[in-house]
Amino acid sequence: MTNPEFTTWFGKLRLDVEGGLADCSLFDKDAKMLAAVVTRLQENVQPVPLKRPDLREAAIECGFVELDEDYDILLRDVCIKAAKSQISRTDTDDARIIQAVEALDDIDKNVNELSERLFEWYGRYFPELEMTGEELAGFVAAYGSRANLPNEHELFEKASASMGSELSVADEELLRAFANNICSLYDTRRYIENYINTSMGSVAPNLCNIAGAPLGARLMSMAGSLQKLAAFPSSTVQVIGASRALFKHLRSRAPSPKHGIIFNHPVIRNAPWWQRGKLARALAAKISLAARTDFYSGDMEQSIAESLERKLESIRQANPVAPKKEPRPKTHSREKGGQRKQGGRNRKKGGKR
Repeated sequence: MTNPEFTTWFGKLRLDVEGGLADCSLFDKDAKMLAAVVTRLQENVQPVPLKRPDLREAAIECGFVELDEDYDILLRDVCIKAAKSQISRTDTDDARIIQAVEALDDIDKNVNELSERLFEWYGRYFPELEMTGEELAGFVAAYGSRANLPNEHELFEKASASMGSELSVADEELLRAFANNICSLYDTRRYIENYINTSMGSVAPNLCNIAGAPLGARLMSMAGSLQKLAAFPSSTVQVIGASRALFKHLRSRAPSPKHGIIFNHPVIRNAPWWQRGKLARALAAKISLAARTDFYSGDMEQSIAESLERKLESIRQANPVAPKKEPRPKTHSREKGGQRKQGGRNRKKGGKR
């Protein structure tokens, strides 16, 4: 009978039948290498003997360290390096894309609120100006007061006959600075969009080819990562983003959602209403296949897009016209409730007589 072997963070221990230390094979006393050992032990859990010596005592007995303080100092250094390496491993390409998508959502929320504030604020001085969003921010940043418009400008006559109040120099400087900040947010948003489009082509080429870069990045963000998206069945991919409608369907008799965020894909958004459910099912299946291909191989497979196009065309040909909607029959509960209500009225009239 061979003595059981037990791997620790500082070496391999061979134990006797009673769980005592019989022999040891120590690792090099390098904190970085020992941190890698600790990471491997966390990922690959090994069976732990019921009878085993104390690790601190075993390390001193094997000569790995001399004192308890040396054991504590080295173990602390190893654990810190192992934690840092695990944190750095989470910074993957798809994680950076997800952060960019969430930053894009934050910018959209903030820039919409700031643009509305600028519209209301500048509307006090130039209410006839029919501009919103980035166009308004660019106009205010460029001209400030309506009095600064040149004679050849197309809005010069409107500005001259405006009913708005006069804009002071201090307010004009403040509004220009405010508009410049809004313009910089719009520029940052375009920069992030370009980053997402470029990164998706290299990180998930098949997903980008099937769903498009913005929608593919959004699906990865809502799933949590490319790995999690690849693990989802196509039925889950189909309803990602429709959690409220799905829970409403599960709680009550509401119809099940036919699509979630993939509705933003042109194939579904531009399709007739009676084809959208079948098209969404086919698109979700290919998106799931594309995500798995990107995660496990990373090779571009043009056959996925070709198969999707054939499937979509067959669905369109098989459903050229809208189906006839049949009238819903009245449920028994409604009829029963109506009888109770009518009987209640009869009883009330009888009471009056």
